Amino acid sequence: MSQSTRRGFLSLGVASGALLGALRPSSLLAQAQTVARALGRGVSAYGERSRFETTTRLLRDSRHPEASSSRTPLQDLQGTLTPSPLHFERHHAGIPDIDPSSHRLLIHGLVDRPLELSLAELRRLPAESRIHFLECSGNSGALWREASVAAAHTTRGTAQSTHGLTSSGEWEGVPLSVLLNEAGVRPEGTWLVAEGADASRMTRSVPLTKALDDTFVAYGQNGEALRPAQGYPLRLFVPGWEGNISIKWLRRIEVVDRPYMTREETSKYTDLLPDGRARRFTFVMEAKSVITHPSGGQRLTNPGYHQLRGIAWSGRGRVQRVEISTDGGRSWEVAELQGPVLPRAHTRFRLDWTWDGSEVVVQSRCIDETGYTQPTREELIAARGLRSGYHNNAIQSWKVSPDGTVENIYV
Repeated sequence: MSQSTRRGFLSLGVASGALLGALRPSSLLAQAQTVARALGRGVSAYGERSRFETTTRLLRDSRHPEASSSRTPLQDLQGTLTPSPLHFERHHAGIPDIDPSSHRLLIHGLVDRPLELSLAELRRLPAESRIHFLECSGNSGALWREASVAAAHTTRGTAQSTHGLTSSGEWEGVPLSVLLNEAGVRPEGTWLVAEGADASRMTRSVPLTKALDDTFVAYGQNGEALRPAQGYPLRLFVPGWEGNISIKWLRRIEVVDRPYMTREETSKYTDLLPDGRARRFTFVMEAKSVITHPSGGQRLTNPGYHQLRGIAWSGRGRVQRVEISTDGGRSWEVAELQGPVLPRAHTRFRLDWTWDGSEVVVQSRCIDETGYTQPTREELIAARGLRSGYHNNAIQSWKVSPDGTVENIYV
């Protein structure tokens, strides 16, 4: 805690004393004695959270839940790792029920030695465990809309509803380079086509350069096997790139000499520009951040000390700096980053703040290690227009009203 923060707490004076005085030691002692006399619940085969913790994912209102999504409650999370049950979901044809003993990964195409590998065989190979974020390219997509249209969807939205299609976890698996080297990629092989085992046969093209860099085939998530919703028993994981390319329920990788222009990289997951042209293969998820406290749907109970908190991330690498504004972007102050700051991973930031009770607009912007700076919504629209539904990494603005309520606004 900084010296200025200590002085800030001490300056609370009477308010702090009143709060402490409201706590009755005698009643707390009686409560402790009562609890101590009652036997607690015994051990279990698989742990559960407290019945008092009710944070859940936000489900997209859809008539077809097999082709829908759920969103991570960013405003309620602590630390940088997303618990597996709260990791966002996005499916196109539901979650297949796959027996890992019969599942196989085929690597073929422009290779010298085609491979067919079981999960057991993959687990014998050199493994790596890495912490990375995953983000759907449609995250914050509603914020592309005109303010008048978006108001009904996002004005009182939460960080979960506006930014909840991103999560972070510790993933374990085999570097794809190990598998490709074993298969022997031929000189003319410059791309891969990865295919999932779900009913939609989700398919994406991946440049060989990225495949050999940091892409891996994952079978572990946060210390245990992948959850079915995250691709059990195998998924491709392409760090820093749009989530759709990290194919779940991975069953096949074909080495080819060009991108295959699949449905998911032509009619979908492209960014339509104002002149009708489309940006294709917009793989990288650019630098982005969001303040999670205070954020939409929350309420500050009183003026005084508050800590501004949030997360930042970049598909280009590490977060270099996060700046916070409490005056709608007129001035900025550097926030504190919580280490370790890892490449292509969620990073926590914090800034001590004293709210005077007036209306304010709080914002954050991320600058990554390449020097890229998160743009304003106005800058992003000037470059891309309003016809896209993907890759919205604009600065998020939360308005704090004098009564302490917090809501999304455009500035």
